[in-house]
Amino acid sequence: MNDIFFALIYFTYMLIVFSTVVYVVLDNRNPVRTMAWILVLTFLPLVGLILYFFLGKSNRKERLISRKGYSRLIKRPMAEFQMQESLNIKTEKSRIMSFFMNVNRALPFDGNNVEVYTDGKSMYMSLLKSIYSARHHIHVEFYIIENDPVGRLLRDALIDMSRKGVRVRVLYDDVGCWKVNHEFYEQMLCEGIEVQSFLKVRFPVFTSKVNYRNHRKIVVIDGKVGFIGGMNIAYRYLYGLNWGIWRDTHVKISGKAVYGLQTAFLTDWFTVERSLITAPEYFPKMSSPEPCGSDAYSSVAQIVTSDPVGEWRDIMQGYVMAINNAKSYVYIQTPYLLPTEPVLTALQSAALSGVDVRIMIPKRGDSWFIHKGTMSYIGDMLEAGVKVYLYKSGFLHSKLMVSDDELSTVGSTNMDFRSFEHNFEANAFFYDKKTALALKNIFFNDIKSSILLTQKVWKSRSGKNRITESVIRLLSPLL
Repeated sequence: MNDIFFALIYFTYMLIVFSTVVYVVLDNRNPVRTMAWILVLTFLPLVGLILYFFLGKSNRKERLISRKGYSRLIKRPMAEFQMQESLNIKTEKSRIMSFFMNVNRALPFDGNNVEVYTDGKSMYMSLLKSIYSARHHIHVEFYIIENDPVGRLLRDALIDMSRKGVRVRVLYDDVGCWKVNHEFYEQMLCEGIEVQSFLKVRFPVFTSKVNYRNHRKIVVIDGKVGFIGGMNIAYRYLYGLNWGIWRDTHVKISGKAVYGLQTAFLTDWFTVERSLITAPEYFPKMSSPEPCGSDAYSSVAQIVTSDPVGEWRDIMQGYVMAINNAKSYVYIQTPYLLPTEPVLTALQSAALSGVDVRIMIPKRGDSWFIHKGTMSYIGDMLEAGVKVYLYKSGFLHSKLMVSDDELSTVGSTNMDFRSFEHNFEANAFFYDKKTALALKNIFFNDIKSSILLTQKVWKSRSGKNRITESVIRLLSPLL
């Protein structure tokens, strides 16, 4: 009797595993990702089922906001855009702009001032200064807001402004802030600040949502000044780790491109609050500001978002277009290098065609597992002629790309499967020489703190490392 009972349980279990494998195949995903899940489900069936239930289910065909609602949301910046004079843009750049407008409804705006920050202290001081200059509203959205001295300083600044009558809204990612005590947010709520968490994970109802995180870092002040980049709000972003500095890139934008940041924030706010905000004061009419300071300059900018629920991989496809369009060089900084097949092919093809392709990653990662996966792709890069630099002064968390002194981007998107396919991300794309040169100079300055890998050095690594990297690479589409 017991044998029949256990046989029945085993049969049911294997039927569930087989059904899951069939479901993965019929989902028509990227073949590499499909094969990775099949391997996990076949050789680690129990663990695989749990992981797939938490991390594998695709929400790409779902919609978190209706087309009608989104059209209402972007109506005001669209009207402002239509009032602009035609921008004199070369064909290569207009193709990328048109792509983002068609798939992402991202509008390019001219006459923006851009300030670039490469360390947390300067960015944070500028952010606090902008917050204290607010008169109407402050919108804050971060993947991580820690309950540490840095997070509490931001919280207290927002409370100060709320007491002065400024409307403050805060959006944080539920998983990114899992360790933060709810009292931290209650203090803001008690002061009249509207606080929401993005895609709350409450088991078992929202289990599948744990894999789809809001990784964006956006701040909007009065609809006129905005911040976007790779920095979150935590002590380590300012003071580094015990083994090195935290090297990151963030930008402050003043001008019409803030409409794009505002639209991104309000779209996410609608997702969690179901409150559609389209009042004119959130999209104030602006003329092109005069450049102020040696680090500011006029730029054409386009705010582009991507998410796991849309039909296209907007930012990833834009990266591929930018790399394929490059004629002279492409320089990239990313903390994680786990590229999808289209990105990997584009990088290799560009290098093989004579384009100077350089990628900078940290010598030491913040996650052993993901860093080993990153290392597994270095051989593919070196063989194609891509120059790979290992940043050694600390952890390189910067996400930037610059090409041909005319196209550049800074944002929250890493060069990996998770950013391209699972996360809600946001990047600012710039189409002017001054911004490109500024980011290019930052890249070259970081080279001084980096090691250039050679084929000889890379091939001399231990057999243990090679085996570890190869095994982890099989799982890279799932990381």
